[in-house]
Amino acid sequence: MSNWKLINKTYLYDGTFNGFLTLVFDCYCTKTLPQKIFPEMEYFSNFLDTPIFIETDFEKSKRVFYGIEKNIGYTTLYNTYYAFLSNEKEKEIFLLKYLCNGFEFGPEINNRLTISYVFKVMNMKKRSFGECHRLKGLLRFQEVGRNLYYASIHPDNNIIEPLGQHFINRLPNQNFIIHDKTRNVCLLYNGKEYKIVDSTNLKIPNISEEEQKYQELWKLFFKTISISERKNPRCQMQYMPKKYWKDLIEEP
Repeated sequence: MSNWKLINKTYLYDGTFNGFLTLVFDCYCTKTLPQKIFPEMEYFSNFLDTPIFIETDFEKSKRVFYGIEKNIGYTTLYNTYYAFLSNEKEKEIFLLKYLCNGFEFGPEINNRLTISYVFKVMNMKKRSFGECHRLKGLLRFQEVGRNLYYASIHPDNNIIEPLGQHFINRLPNQNFIIHDKTRNVCLLYNGKEYKIVDSTNLKIPNISEEEQKYQELWKLFFKTISISERKNPRCQMQYMPKKYWKDLIEEP
């Protein structure tokens, strides 16, 4: 990337993965690297920055998406997606450098962990993927209506979409809501398609009477099989961190 030019500009985008790939397209075509990149909703204007909004272009993002898969490999595309879901600050700059360098080196870029931004991307991907994997086993659905189930989560990273995809594959005919209370968004699935919406004004029904009975039975079962003498909180928190306990039905 020696022939790339660092410009004293701040790029803004809509915060979506397609929006970020559009930004990558524009930077790659002009061979320029902005000083900063922010999702538009997280940017606070100041007189030191010269912000430029990059409008999402699905044709451009599509070209970058398939360009990554073809020229840098599926693994790089996978790493990019999960790293993008990270709550890491300045993740866009790290990912932009990772991808632009990747188009030069090809799949070999993933082995160059001595490069700071490559190492950073791998760590971001690891944290997001790990949290998503953990929540696949910890998420608890509750019946809140006829054939409608609800689950709340408080993840560090923005992993509601891949988590939702997992349960869509597991429960393709089930209507459900996954509520990310950290970001106030919900993934809604109606048995055919899904969408992610703002949950600020969304009213979640109370759990059904039948669900209440099952929860009481589950708590009783959980308490009955537990052996107090063998309780190991440290080991328990290693596999089920305490920050997730608030969304569990049982009491660890």
